[in-house]
Amino acid sequence: MRRGILVFLITTIVVLGFAVHHVWTLLELLVVDGKEDAILRAELPAPNSGAISERPQLIPKIIHQTYINESVPEHWKGPQQSCIDMHPDYEYKLWTDKKSREFIAAEYPWFLETFDGYPYPIQRADAIRYFVLHHFGGIYIDLDDGCNRSLDPLLAYPAWVRKTSPTGISNDAMGSVPRHKFFLNAIDRLPDYNRRWPLPYITVMASTGPLYLSVIWRHYNKANPVGADRVRILFPAEYNNHSWSFFTHHLGNSWHNNDVKLIFWMASHWMVLTVVGFTVGLALLWCIYSTFVVGRQANNSRSKYAYSRIPFYRRVSSKDIELNDRHQV
Repeated sequence: MRRGILVFLITTIVVLGFAVHHVWTLLELLVVDGKEDAILRAELPAPNSGAISERPQLIPKIIHQTYINESVPEHWKGPQQSCIDMHPDYEYKLWTDKKSREFIAAEYPWFLETFDGYPYPIQRADAIRYFVLHHFGGIYIDLDDGCNRSLDPLLAYPAWVRKTSPTGISNDAMGSVPRHKFFLNAIDRLPDYNRRWPLPYITVMASTGPLYLSVIWRHYNKANPVGADRVRILFPAEYNNHSWSFFTHHLGNSWHNNDVKLIFWMASHWMVLTVVGFTVGLALLWCIYSTFVVGRQANNSRSKYAYSRIPFYRRVSSKDIELNDRHQV
């Protein structure tokens, strides 16, 4: 029995260790908030301040956005136009599905097969933003994000993204100089994360969306603990719902399906689900242990006990009796 329990404990530790190892980066994202790389409000010039012109402008003045075609829906034309009107000296690029594929085919042909193979259009819309930021540099903005003030102060950082809730970073507003190592990592690892999951939302988030970018960000920070190549983080107070904020958020989530409600419920009850998951897992391991280890030991014990109770003459084989009879004859 003691040996069986030891086997059970070792098996449990191995299984749990394997599971934790594969989700360790996700667990880290629950506690890593990126505040050490935060773009502080104190370092940002006030809107319309003359100090804006004194800051270095590393990121090129380009605004990138994506949509299926040139016919942007009416409810997004206002946010789109606000960014165009507020930045007359910026180049504006709207990446349609056709332009995106032509760009990948011309500049990154090694990725074209993966790009064409994505089952959901939003995955291509996610991927293209990483490629154009790596290639051209500039600022990417989702169509459901309008501009509340000039983005010029954000040009002073080689690369920046915004923090999102409950964990990680988002990919709906980002800026970068051309060829920044973070976005090089982002495009390089896309084929490795191209997996299908049971729920479309998980497939999108983990293969090209914010969860994917958050995992790449975490790995990138580990490889670059200090230095000018760090990605700066724009926190909510600096990007939304305030007079000094850079962006205003509008109706979005155009690609969300019914599975999103389940995912959001799971996200809000992650602690309970984690406890339940570990409890169920341990219960299954115990059932396996009881069935195949304890049960086998019990059967062996009963067999030995039953065998030892058989009279001696019954344990003599018929062959032995036959030989004895012939000897007598």
